[in-house]
Amino acid sequence: MVVFHGDPCGIICLIIVYTAVFYADYVVVRHIVMPTMSDSLLGAGNVIIFNIIIFFIIISHIRSVFSDPGTVPIPKTGIDFSDHHAGQRLTRDNGWTVCMKCETYRPPRAHHCRVCRRCIKRMDHHCPWINNCVGELNQKFFIQFLFYVGIACFYSVSLVVASWMIGPVDKLAEAGLHQTRIIHSSILVIECILFGLFVVAIGCDQLQAILNDETAVEYVKRQGKHHRGYVNKWSLLAEVFGDGSPMLWLCPFTASSSSSSPSTVEEFII
Repeated sequence: MVVFHGDPCGIICLIIVYTAVFYADYVVVRHIVMPTMSDSLLGAGNVIIFNIIIFFIIISHIRSVFSDPGTVPIPKTGIDFSDHHAGQRLTRDNGWTVCMKCETYRPPRAHHCRVCRRCIKRMDHHCPWINNCVGELNQKFFIQFLFYVGIACFYSVSLVVASWMIGPVDKLAEAGLHQTRIIHSSILVIECILFGLFVVAIGCDQLQAILNDETAVEYVKRQGKHHRGYVNKWSLLAEVFGDGSPMLWLCPFTASSSSSSPSTVEEFII
């Protein structure tokens, strides 16, 4: 199910993301590589590698934005929750509970998102940078996005440093390009430091949450590790990235992890 939310904050963040990505690509190609490495295969190689990284950023981000994070489906027929409204607790097997905002049952570890206005399976948090929730079915793509942004930031700063070490500064000064290059390079470095530190911090939190078997929502609500016993760390990673080869875990073209919960509420009730 393709999803897109009209949240103003999320839309602004999407604009910021793509503005920053395309600006970095422009500066690297136009003001870093072309003036200093255009006469060698090194320049062509760096342009190709950097644009491949940009491509993976865009693909993983698009999949994070438009993938269903694990939305709990609304039942086709109404469910009587009058007993629940009256204060009587409804109990179901396997830890299923009732969301009174969605008026439906939800599986264990599902939580209601006030922005998406739906319950999300294994919801970690709602991220404005992808204008979507990070949940059971798209956390893989979100982590891939963080990883490739971090690689792009490191690579960009490395190219800036390398270009100033080997670049023909005198030739650039004669052409009147030296000052423009300084300005763009400085902005790019600041952008990379800010976004680089941000994605590293978020990425570490994501990996820690996976390995601890505890989402951000569960950590805040103290609903974490009690829901099941010890699970092998490798299995926890495989739940997010898939059962395939670890070599494919960073490939945004592979399918997302599959849910073990019933696909519909009617299927659960039956």
